[in-house]
Amino acid sequence: MQSAGAKITVIAPKADAELISEFGDSIHYITRPFRPDDIGDYRLITAATNDRSVNQLVSELAQINNIPVNVVDQPELCSFITPSIIDRSPVLIAISTGGAAPVLARTLRSKIESLVPAAYGVLASTMSSYREAVRNKLSKESERRHFWEQVVNGGVAEHIFAGRQSDAMALLEQQLNQPSTLPEMGEVSLVGAGPGDPDLLTFRALRLMQAADVVLYDRLVSPQILDLSRRDAQRLYVGKRRSEHAVPQGEINQLLVDLALQGKKVVRLKGGDPFIFGRGGEELELLTQAGIPFQIVPGITAASGCSSYAGIPLTHRDHAQSCLFVTGHLKDGSVNLDWKQLSTPRQTVVIYMGLIGLPTICQKLLEHGVSPEMQIALIEQGTTANQRVFTGSISNIVERVSAHEVHAPTLIIVGSVVSLHDKLAWRP
Repeated sequence: MQSAGAKITVIAPKADAELISEFGDSIHYITRPFRPDDIGDYRLITAATNDRSVNQLVSELAQINNIPVNVVDQPELCSFITPSIIDRSPVLIAISTGGAAPVLARTLRSKIESLVPAAYGVLASTMSSYREAVRNKLSKESERRHFWEQVVNGGVAEHIFAGRQSDAMALLEQQLNQPSTLPEMGEVSLVGAGPGDPDLLTFRALRLMQAADVVLYDRLVSPQILDLSRRDAQRLYVGKRRSEHAVPQGEINQLLVDLALQGKKVVRLKGGDPFIFGRGGEELELLTQAGIPFQIVPGITAASGCSSYAGIPLTHRDHAQSCLFVTGHLKDGSVNLDWKQLSTPRQTVVIYMGLIGLPTICQKLLEHGVSPEMQIALIEQGTTANQRVFTGSISNIVERVSAHEVHAPTLIIVGSVVSLHDKLAWRP
């Protein structure tokens, strides 16, 4: 109500400290119990006491005086309800359960908010500012509708969502003043899908997936995440396994260019974060050379996602003041790392793609002075329902892991922070 410019009066036996802290002098407080003559000339009344008889009296008096009244958690006493609001001004979305389940309304609001980015308000304002120009340029209603559909579903909207307001305005002007029969240049979105749990997708990732014409995905993208992309989008698997490439990297790079030149909205969906051992930089280099517009959506990388779900903090004041990310699988298939750097004390080492090289990793760390009792964890399918965590020491982890059938994707964490797993593990 305050955001709508209302002048608010609160009547209560005692002023609420949280209200005073949040709103201060912007709210007028009357610190005494409610009296019938308090109804006054108010435009709208809300009763939120813990006394049902007082709430009922407020409701009856308000309705006698034709004042809209809402009684919290007593919908039968209400003459109006307060919906959950998604404010993307000038776009407003209201969600209501008729007072039956306010918590459900708030939950639905949070779900819808993930699909409606804040920039929709900017898009609506931009469209409003061009309504007159479009009406003057396009005389037929069908032409205007087609034009606005292109704006909402095309490059103008994507520029705005990506924070490129000037590019959006330039493209809108171009589309209005220089209509073309050629397909609009497409765009590639390099999207991090996170470590596996669909709930860890970002709002922007989800929005782009649901707007994509084509989705290129790799082996680390789960079916549950892929199912969140647009139902009629073309889905192309370009995954890789160790020493096995479904589509060579060079062909993937060229495919992104070709699809964008066809006017397609392309999402390149990568497990984890595309810039952390995801080869995202290689794919963008060719796009840059070809002049293809692109955007990058970071994802929760496996290091932070898997360690959090395993209850292993990557840094801790008593254990590690730094964290090092390395890959256990180099381009030539070796495990030739900077072992001296990895053996530095009071740090956490996170090793991606290290399952096959685990025996070598442990042996090299021992050779470079790491204690045989140093804690180590191997996390299989982290953040998913199939997550398994194997912990031990440098000297016995290989034996412990070999006693189970373990498959990629896995993540290895080396450091005394692993000792916190038993205390902080929060997932079964």
